[in-house]
Amino acid sequence: MREEMHRFFRAARGAGVRLSPAESIDAMNAVAAVGFADRGVLRDALLLTLAKSEDEKRALEDCFDLFFSQPEVKQAAELEHEAAGGDADAPPSESPPGAAGGPSSMLGELAQLLLSRDRNAIAAAMTGAARAASLSDIRYFTQRGIFATRMLDALGIERLHDDLDALATTNPAQAERLAAALQALRENVREVVSQALLLYGREESENLRHEMLRNAPLARLERRQVEQMQALIRSIARRLRERYSKPRKQKRRGHLDIRRTLRRNAAWGGVPFLTSWKRRRRDRPKIVALCDVSGSVAQVSDFFLLLIHSLHEVVDDVRSFAFSGHLVEVSDVLDNQSPEQAMREITSKVGFGSSDYGSSLLDFEKGFIEAVTPRTTVIVLGDARTNNLDPRADILRRISERSKRLVWLNPEGRLAWGWGDSEMPRYAAFCSVVRQCATARQLERAVSDIVGAYR
Repeated sequence: MREEMHRFFRAARGAGVRLSPAESIDAMNAVAAVGFADRGVLRDALLLTLAKSEDEKRALEDCFDLFFSQPEVKQAAELEHEAAGGDADAPPSESPPGAAGGPSSMLGELAQLLLSRDRNAIAAAMTGAARAASLSDIRYFTQRGIFATRMLDALGIERLHDDLDALATTNPAQAERLAAALQALRENVREVVSQALLLYGREESENLRHEMLRNAPLARLERRQVEQMQALIRSIARRLRERYSKPRKQKRRGHLDIRRTLRRNAAWGGVPFLTSWKRRRRDRPKIVALCDVSGSVAQVSDFFLLLIHSLHEVVDDVRSFAFSGHLVEVSDVLDNQSPEQAMREITSKVGFGSSDYGSSLLDFEKGFIEAVTPRTTVIVLGDARTNNLDPRADILRRISERSKRLVWLNPEGRLAWGWGDSEMPRYAAFCSVVRQCATARQLERAVSDIVGAYR
């Protein structure tokens, strides 16, 4: 039971269910109490001890059904009937085990098992072979052939080939039935391996797909990848919230303040029973984010807005603005609406237009420049393509002088900066940090560095 439950826990973690050692112990105790006899009671016991949300409950239900289900064992007679082109509705004819020579005691165990057509015995042998082949270690679809071969070797495929060669001359009819049974066995083994891949390889497959997405250019995603990338950006935002929104329980002590320590311990003759520490005071973070949502960055503006939405949940004082031809404040939209609703409303207001950085910077200077103080980090997310209009770099210089630092995140590659209507080199002269954010990994790292600088 312990080995079986450990395999189930591994499959559950691959399905996205977070299991702690304490929860695994509780589940083991519950299963020891209810047993394996009643599958419905067993499933309820596991759901009650392991599931912590509706999503985890659904994932556990699917994992349980897949883990405790066995692929249907196909019989050689069924394949013989299909190969003969018989009527699909007519039941295949099954010869008695002893017909046409029957299984001989001289044959190996696997040959006798296949010729006996005992479904339960074949299923039990396959389960034992799966354990012997360590099938729960499968992780990638490229390993299916390896583990199928291991299972067949554990079943005794080598001896079966020798039996087939011997029967080909002594009993051709029985050799034909045994060959058909071997073909059915191979199909059954492939189904078992495929089921194990669904159980134990899901986590690695998800990690591999996420790793490829994290390094994929945001501006060149295929339509089928957009939804997957949005889910990945949400998970990045969730990690940022978990990492930075929780208050630190343990304060950093800093350097020992010797003078204050001696004064506090004067009553004990200077013995330092009480210590005093020099602590560096950290200013409360203030962030102003300017996001380009024009047509030239339409492919990546949604991802930018998702990350800005996460900033509103991590940092208390954030003011956000979106622009294409003109600039508007969208802080209330991001604070009060879901990411999907906020993105739709923002793009309907100012999205997909022709970018005019000069006009947008002028709008910001006239209406919102007081939001920038010496404690403010200003983040600009855009490609710096001005459509050959006045870039108004002088306004960006004044913003940089008023702020603590100015960070520019550009979705284009560095080789494209300064070519055509790109004014990135001119803007970069007034920026504290300039980052290329062409992929989700670069975007996560940049935002994490910005937020982490205040911790």
